[in-house]
Amino acid sequence: MRLFSGKVSIIAREICEVLTRNNDIEVTDKEEVILDIEAVLKEYLRLEREIVERVKDLLETRKLPYAQFGRLKKQVADERQFGIGEDSIEHICGQIIGSFMHSVHVEEVFGEDHDLRRKMAIVLRKHMAVDEEVDRETRDKIKNLEEGTRTWEIEYQKVMEQIKKKRGLT
Repeated sequence: MRLFSGKVSIIAREICEVLTRNNDIEVTDKEEVILDIEAVLKEYLRLEREIVERVKDLLETRKLPYAQFGRLKKQVADERQFGIGEDSIEHICGQIIGSFMHSVHVEEVFGEDHDLRRKMAIVLRKHMAVDEEVDRETRDKIKNLEEGTRTWEIEYQKVMEQIKKKRGLT
C-alpha cells in the first residue's frame, strides 16, 4: 500500500467528511481541518521520501544489491518509528488523531480512538490500494523483461510513472 501525492486532497476531504458526518469530531472550520489532515499526509510523504533517499545512500555506500532495498527500508523505517507498508495506515491514523487533539479547528473529539482509526483506515485503504493495481499493470507491460535486472528496474520505473500520470496519481 502506498500513498500518492495526487490523492492527498481527496483523502483528507473524505476523512473529514466521514468523521464529521458520523459526529465523531466537531469542527469549527471544515476547510481548515481538511488542511490539517493534508499536512499530516504531506509530512508522511516527505518522511517516506527521506527514508528512501537514506536507503539508496546506504545501498551505494555498502555496495549492496538493489534486492536488499525492501529489507533495508524496513530497518531504517523501524529505527525512525515510521510505519511503512501495512503499518503505514496505522501510523497515519495515529498522526491524524494527534493533529485533531492539537488543532484549534477541531472543537471536540467524540469518537473513541479505535473507532476513528477504523473509519480513517477504510478511506486510506481504498485510496492506497491503487498502488497494487498500478504495480500489476506495470508488471504486465514489462513481462518480457527478466525481473531484478537493471533494465527491468529502469523500465519498471518508466512505465510506472506513465501509468501514474495517466491515472492522475502524481
